[in-house]
Amino acid sequence: MKQGIHPDSYRLVAFKDMSNDHVFITRSCVNTKETIEIDGVTYPVMKMEISNTSHPFYTGKMKLVDTAGRVDKFYSRYKKK
Repeated sequence: MKQGIHPDSYRLVAFKDMSNDHVFITRSCVNTKETIEIDGVTYPVMKMEISNTSHPFYTGKMKLVDTAGRVDKFYSRYKKK
């Protein structure tokens, strides 16, 4: 790794897909407030709504992900009159 180009907070972070509880660990400098313990090691955790294990493109299954009622708001706005 080249010296002096990464932030000081560059560390191992666990990313957790909340739709299927899949967790993967990678390096990141994302700010987190929560931690998770995996195999006896504590990592900062970043919660995600969707990842490659739950995205319709990778799974081949259609899944509707609605955050804060945006889909319902869209349907009510553009419903047939």
